[in-house]
Amino acid sequence: MATTLYSTPCRSLATSSSSSSSLQPCPLSSNLAYPQRVTFSQRFLASKVSLKSQPQPYQIPVHTQQPEGTVTAAVTPVENGTSHKQLKADLLSLKSPDESEDGFEKDENESSVSITVVGASGDLAKKKIFPALFALYYEDCLPKHFTIYGYARSKMTDAELRNMVSKTLTCRIDKRENCNEKMDQFLKRCFYHSGQYDSQENFAARDKKLKEHEGGRTSNRLFYLSIPPNIFIDAVKCASLSASSGNGWTRVIVEKPFGRDSESSAALTKSLKQYLTEDQIFRIDHYLGKELVENLSVLRFSNLIFEPLWSRQYIRNVQLIFSEDFGTEGRGGYFDHYGIIRDIMQNHLLQILALFAMETPVSLDAEDIRNEKVKVLRSMRPLRLEDVVIGQYKSHTRGGVTYPAYVDDKTVPSGSLTPTFAAAALFIDNARWDGVPFLMKAGKALHNKRAEIRVQFRHVPGNLYNRNFGTDLDRATNELVIRVQPDEAIYLKINNKVPGLGMKLDRSNLNLHYAARYSKEIPDAYERLLLDAIEGERRLFIRSDELDAAWSLFTPVLKDLEEKKIIPEYYPYGSRGPVGAHYLAARHNVRWGDLGTDVDH
Repeated sequence: MATTLYSTPCRSLATSSSSSSSLQPCPLSSNLAYPQRVTFSQRFLASKVSLKSQPQPYQIPVHTQQPEGTVTAAVTPVENGTSHKQLKADLLSLKSPDESEDGFEKDENESSVSITVVGASGDLAKKKIFPALFALYYEDCLPKHFTIYGYARSKMTDAELRNMVSKTLTCRIDKRENCNEKMDQFLKRCFYHSGQYDSQENFAARDKKLKEHEGGRTSNRLFYLSIPPNIFIDAVKCASLSASSGNGWTRVIVEKPFGRDSESSAALTKSLKQYLTEDQIFRIDHYLGKELVENLSVLRFSNLIFEPLWSRQYIRNVQLIFSEDFGTEGRGGYFDHYGIIRDIMQNHLLQILALFAMETPVSLDAEDIRNEKVKVLRSMRPLRLEDVVIGQYKSHTRGGVTYPAYVDDKTVPSGSLTPTFAAAALFIDNARWDGVPFLMKAGKALHNKRAEIRVQFRHVPGNLYNRNFGTDLDRATNELVIRVQPDEAIYLKINNKVPGLGMKLDRSNLNLHYAARYSKEIPDAYERLLLDAIEGERRLFIRSDELDAAWSLFTPVLKDLEEKKIIPEYYPYGSRGPVGAHYLAARHNVRWGDLGTDVDH
C-alpha cells in the first residue's frame, strides 16, 4: 500500500506507509523465454521505461498495487522499431479504479473527515466549537472533504442550525475581504440531526447520513461531546456501536469535568474504555491550547538563559493565579456540584504546573511529554487541609451598584458551602524542586480577570545595593511573569539605575507584549486543540494515568472539606479575595505577586 499523506495547508501528517510503495525493478535479459512480472508504484508514471527488442513474442503482466488489491493488465510485446514513446503511452493508459483521470492517486480526495458536535444546541458549541471550526476553515486548515454535523435532542432543521451558528462566526481581523463568502461556504458544510443521546437507533440513522456525505471515501470521524458528564457513557456507547468508521479512524473529544474525585474518575475511564481505546479518547483541557501555555516549553528549552535557573537553587517560589471578575451568573447549579477546586485548580492550573516543572522530555512526541508530566504529578505531596484556604463571595455595593452574593444565584442551593475561591500550597518532592512552594490561587467575582504564572527568584546573596531597598528585600527580587490572558505577555522584572547623578534604583520590566510584537491575531485555544484532534496529535490532551495522578493529589482534601463541612471565608464581590490567602502565602515566606502596583506594566 502506497504512503497516504493526510495533510492540510497548516500541517501534514503521514497516516500510513508500506514498503510496497517503492519501485521494484525487474531484471530483463535479452533472451527471456518466460513472462516477467513488473510491479510499479502508482507514482511511477513520470519515470521512463526502456525495454530491449526481443527475438520472440512475449507478454509482460503489469501489476499496479492498490489499497484493495492489484490490477493486472497485459502489455503487447515490443516489436523491433516500436518507439519508447508508444510503450510509455500504453503503460500510462493503465488506471486503477482509485486513480483520477490524470492518472495520479487521489490521496486526500480519497478520505473525508466528519465532525459531529454532540450537544450542538448548547452554549459551548455555539460560543466556542463552531466558531473554532470556522476559524480553521477560514485559515484553510481543514481537509478538502469535511462535513460538520450538529447532534442534539432539540428539534431543528439544517437551516435553523446554520442560522444559529452564523450569529457566532467572526473572521480574522487581518483577513476580512472574503469573510461573507467564506461563511456561506462553511455553513453549507453544516448539517443537523436530532436524536437522543442514549439511542443506538438514532445514532444508526446518523451513521447512514454520514455515509451519504462521505460518498464512499475513507471515513474519518470525530465526535465532540459537548454534553453533561452524566450522559458521556450513553453517547459514547451509541457512537461506538452504531456510528463508528468502518475503514478510517474514530476519535472522541471528552470535555471536563472528568469525574469529581479519584473513584468517579476511574469509573468514568473504565466505562469509556469498554467502547474506546485510550488512543481514541481525547480529554480536552482548553487551557493547554492557549498560546502562552504552549510557549512554556519553548521559553524554557530553547533559551539558554532560563533552563539553568529552572530549579530550587535559583527559584524561591512559583505562583499560578487565575481570577475572574464575574460570578456564576446563572451557572450556579452546575458550579455548585463541583466548586472552584475541581473546576479550575485540579485541571487548568495543575496542568500548567506539570508543564512548567517537568524534566526535559526525550523528544516533542506526545508520549514523551506526557510521561514527564506524569512524573511531576507522582512526585507531588497530596494536599492537606492546612495547605488550603477556601472562600465564597458575598454581596457588595460599589459605585451605587449592588453585586449579588453567590447564594443569591437562584440556581444555587440555599446555605451552600461550595467555595468560589481557593488558595493552596503544593510541593514537588524531587531533586529539582525540593522545598519550593508552588502556590495556586483561583477565584470568581474578584477585582480583575487574569491568568498568569509568576516565578519569583531568590534574593541576591550579599547584594551590594540592599541599602537602596531598605528592609523590603522582596522589592529587589527578580520575577518572571507569563501572562496567559488577557493581553498576553512575558516580562522579566529587573533592578535598574535611574538616570541621574544619584544612586537611585528602579524596578523595571523587560517586556514581550504579544499585541505589540506580533500583528497576527492569536488563535483561540479550541482551534489548536480541534486541529490536533483531527490530525491525531495527542500532546495537549490528558492521558488516563495523568488524570489518575492529578485526582490523587486533590481527592483527600476535597473529601475533608465536604465531610467536615468547612465554612468558607466570605469576601466582598469585586475584592482581592479572602484575607486567609495572604496568611497562607506568608506561612511559606511568600508574597502574592499580583498585589503590587506594577502588575499591569
